[in-house]
Amino acid sequence: MTTPRARSFDAAAALYHAHRPGYPGALFDAVEELAGRPLRGARVADVGAGTGIASALLDARGARVVAVEPGDGMAAEFRRAHPAIPVVRGDGNRLPLASGSVDFLTYAQAWHWTDPARSVPEARRVLRPGGALALWWNDLDTTVPWIAEQDRRLRDFFGAVGVPARESLEGLEAVTREVSWSRRIPLEAHLANHASHSAFLVLGASRTREFMDAERARLLALFPDGVVEEAYAVTLHVAAC
Repeated sequence: MTTPRARSFDAAAALYHAHRPGYPGALFDAVEELAGRPLRGARVADVGAGTGIASALLDARGARVVAVEPGDGMAAEFRRAHPAIPVVRGDGNRLPLASGSVDFLTYAQAWHWTDPARSVPEARRVLRPGGALALWWNDLDTTVPWIAEQDRRLRDFFGAVGVPARESLEGLEAVTREVSWSRRIPLEAHLANHASHSAFLVLGASRTREFMDAERARLLALFPDGVVEEAYAVTLHVAAC
């Protein structure tokens, strides 16, 4: 979680918090089902918590949440947005948590910033017997034609961007579930969501503006009212530790 791309979020924490999507209730239903235990009353550590998008939803489900976040800017935005939820500094490779102290360890859009050779043993260490590690990624659904076309443009624009492999669990056996959902948002919010991703954050303002201006023109032809319906597919992995 200490690569330049991972650190890039700190300077854009407010943008990230304002425009990144949340998660549907069905995702947390699936976490409980696959883990075989409720979130309500459970001790949950949300790692790579960012500005608290997942942490706040876990808290709303009745979990007792502690957030773990390495970045200065993200942690500051978290504290501003969610002052009642504790946040401690650290990352998944060396968790600042006592052994056997949590029922769930969650990573929302964050596991790929860890080294599984270190983060898997750390997960085993901090989880109580019967505890569960839950990882998920919230991706735009490329089975939708306009999203697939945009995804191709992004891949052509960036080429190989070198994000670490996402699903590496270093020997853990995980159960996988996919949850679909959607949201309707202004086109400008859709573009701002993209701009909050690390590939754009390290690219620089000029080239980011170049891509976004071209994308705005293309999408306005498809969505002349300026409202975009984003379809998402959340990929969830739950592993007992």
